[in-house]
Amino acid sequence: MPGFVGRYEHSLDTKGRVILPAKFRAAFDRGGYLTEHREGCLALFTPGEFERQMEAMQEQAASGRTQRNRARLWASNSHEVEVDRQGRMAIPAHLREFATLSGDVLVHGAIDRLELWNPAVWDERVRPDESWFLDDEDE
Repeated sequence: MPGFVGRYEHSLDTKGRVILPAKFRAAFDRGGYLTEHREGCLALFTPGEFERQMEAMQEQAASGRTQRNRARLWASNSHEVEVDRQGRMAIPAHLREFATLSGDVLVHGAIDRLELWNPAVWDERVRPDESWFLDDEDE
């Protein structure tokens, strides 16, 4: 199965919902799992991929207290979501706060998941690395 690719700009509605791009909706027809993710974004996983992520997190949790606490935080801040007939998905308040989502939302494919970003945070944390594509030299 091909991974998730592409970039789309949407906005939160007054109820804290965002519209998923039409091309991604079929993958979430049985719902999905929204989690806090690295660098201040949210990750949306299909049920199957979320299960794989849980297994990996459980394995890491066996390696020590810090990893157990990370697994606890990740699980406690994950949320099962549904996509309605209009393609909207509600984002719980605590996840909107984590990702500083209040207006515009950048939804993009990240191969094994979708990511939801505050566009300003994306520009600050991710966009600077875009110059890598313009560089002639190998790293």
